[in-house]
Amino acid sequence: MSPTVVLCLALVGVSFAAPLVRLSHAHPLTIAIWRVGFSLIVVAAALVITGSWRQWRRLDGRGALLAVGTGVLLAVHFWTWNASVSLTTVAASVVLVNMQPAIVGLLSAGWLREPPTWRQWTGIAVAMIGAFVVAMPDLTSTTATTNGLLGDLLALVGAATAACYVVAGRRLRATLDIWPYVAVVYGTCFVVLIGLAASVHAPVLAQPPRELGIFLALAAGPMLLGHTGLNWALKYLPAYVVNLTLLGEPVGATFLAAMIPGIRELPSTATVAGGALILGGIYVASKTVRPAAAATA
Repeated sequence: MSPTVVLCLALVGVSFAAPLVRLSHAHPLTIAIWRVGFSLIVVAAALVITGSWRQWRRLDGRGALLAVGTGVLLAVHFWTWNASVSLTTVAASVVLVNMQPAIVGLLSAGWLREPPTWRQWTGIAVAMIGAFVVAMPDLTSTTATTNGLLGDLLALVGAATAACYVVAGRRLRATLDIWPYVAVVYGTCFVVLIGLAASVHAPVLAQPPRELGIFLALAAGPMLLGHTGLNWALKYLPAYVVNLTLLGEPVGATFLAAMIPGIRELPSTATVAGGALILGGIYVASKTVRPAAAATA
């Protein structure tokens, strides 16, 4: 399958994450644990059917440590981002967490030796300005600033950890196929999340059917279709190309948040203006991304 098609499907999957998290009443860590746990059932079945678990022998000590560290980064990303959604708006949280391209671009240039072009950097800069516009109401408001600003800051932490997670995945996917790779990363993430939940006494078990349904939806869409699709594409495309795709997530997530009856969160003027800048940044960057991506694929 074409990496471009997979990235489009992954974008659809991740766009459902913020609205689904907003619908849940569970603790942020509880949401993440069930989301990853349900996904691991499918991953384990795929490992057994394909026999690809044998590829773990290819990892040396450094590779194994990098894979485990990638899972830790994913766990911190889920924790901080899930918490941010409950403190700020869906649109602001999703846009801010997608500040990742700037970090991914720097890491790609310095560590992977895959530097973006100057036009791609321009697109990234425009998108970052758009994200700042979206967060401006939380920064300048005289009421309820504490929770809104904290939510924005948590989303930025989620952006940094997710960026490192994507860049490390680009390196590891050269060695491992998709199922053995996500098994290590998701498995490590699951263990770390359980440890974090235990440390803060977050209720994990005995969830009501409504919450379990939301967790299943998060596993099927944002996790298996979204994250796993992005991880699959990392073998064929540079990390910043895959990560730039996620800049389209605010559009999908904001649309869904406005349409879903349980949320009905209409975007503010700042969100619309910032979103327009985000889309402008995508356009500028994608004009130079597409030829490179096609050649790589």
